[in-house]
Amino acid sequence: MWVIALVAALLTAGGAWLHDPDKQRTALDAQYGQPPSEFIWVAGIRLHVRDTGPRGGRAVIMLHGLGSSLHTWEPWAEALSTRDRVIRFDLPGFGLTGPEPTGDYSDARTMQIILGLMDTLAIRRAVFVGNSLGAKFAWMFAADHPALVSKLVLISPDGFASAGFEYEKKPDIPALAHVLPYTLPRVLLRANLALAYGDPKRLSDATLDRYRDLMLAPGNRQALLDRTAQLWLVPPEPMLRRIQVPTLLVWGEKDKLIPFATARDYLAVMPQARLLAFGDLGHVPQEEAPERTLPLVRSFVDGPT
Repeated sequence: MWVIALVAALLTAGGAWLHDPDKQRTALDAQYGQPPSEFIWVAGIRLHVRDTGPRGGRAVIMLHGLGSSLHTWEPWAEALSTRDRVIRFDLPGFGLTGPEPTGDYSDARTMQIILGLMDTLAIRRAVFVGNSLGAKFAWMFAADHPALVSKLVLISPDGFASAGFEYEKKPDIPALAHVLPYTLPRVLLRANLALAYGDPKRLSDATLDRYRDLMLAPGNRQALLDRTAQLWLVPPEPMLRRIQVPTLLVWGEKDKLIPFATARDYLAVMPQARLLAFGDLGHVPQEEAPERTLPLVRSFVDGPT
């Protein structure tokens, strides 16, 4: 994961370490929380939410990945909102939602929040679109609540074991990683975010600034460490086999964070799934090439159930 690479880079920086304080919450809200943003209390946490499109339309819920925010979906959300009701929100510990008051970053807590948000917004069924960690939450929710999910779009989904993240074992986080809440050099963040792109030149200064600003929101850097420390992987095959809804896997073949080859693991246990691959893209195709990726995703979403 790019976050682990970032921590490693911070440790390597050593003498170049500079203190980066949190940014003021009011300033961040003014810059990144303008309409259509709203703040909704769900299951005891104040969520930053954007809910756009016709209220009578099909609901599409979008879940971002680790270290990201709802803003990763904006090009797709703007286009989909012409016909669909599109809901995206900052997961606890990220963006303008901020740290989880309970300190609980477990998968079960996230399922509770998603269920609570759907209940608050009176959404009975939705298409779920997720990226990376958000895609893992999407397929877990579909396995646990099949009646509430009509389709899945899983972009570079997390869930299988990888280097440093073994099944039924807590991640080994070095003690020096705790410097993260005190420093976030822009140059190092750029180097690590670039890993998410098939072509690093597509990472714009504006996107980099947004990631950095929201990571500097009060408490978010510590929340990132807390969430990482609470990661608990179990073999995903039993849950994935329970999913029966139409599923589209979207993957960039140049994904350096969750290898493209992992798509085979999903297809082996999800016979109803189809794979959409982009040879020149990386881990976040919705950011890297939104105008090229959305039409194919929308064709799947609009197709027969």
